[in-house]
Amino acid sequence: MSSESYKVDSNNIPDASNLKIGIVVSRWNHSITDNLLKGSIALLESKNTAPENIQIIYVPGSFELVYGCRKMQKKGVDVVIAIGSVIRGETKHFDFICNATANGIKDLNISGNCPVIFCVLTDDNIQQSIDRSGGKFGNKGKEAAIAAIQMASI
Repeated sequence: MSSESYKVDSNNIPDASNLKIGIVVSRWNHSITDNLLKGSIALLESKNTAPENIQIIYVPGSFELVYGCRKMQKKGVDVVIAIGSVIRGETKHFDFICNATANGIKDLNISGNCPVIFCVLTDDNIQQSIDRSGGKFGNKGKEAAIAAIQMASI
């Protein structure tokens, strides 16, 4: 299935007024992660999530998202959104961080108290990140918030 074949109409997303949402945000590539966070919050608020029901934790980088999400799960939220941005460089560091972060978040979904939504951009260059954090491909933070509401409703 291509990404174009699955479009979510935000009008069909359930009301989120009773949900407690945790968001863990990487400070690395903060101009990108700040935009993703804004997209998530805007969508959540449009679905009636009260600001006091949105808890945010900042961590240094995407690798630290796993620990931050585990701590957030213990705060009694219904769902956690993990927001990060890793941009490919000249070394294998990109691969190690992306794999470890994805696997860590997968492990939290298997053994954790609530779902964790993977909103970590793993782009080849800064332009791809800009395009996906409010640019020509929309805001993946908004899409993560939609997924969060859907998963918390299961």
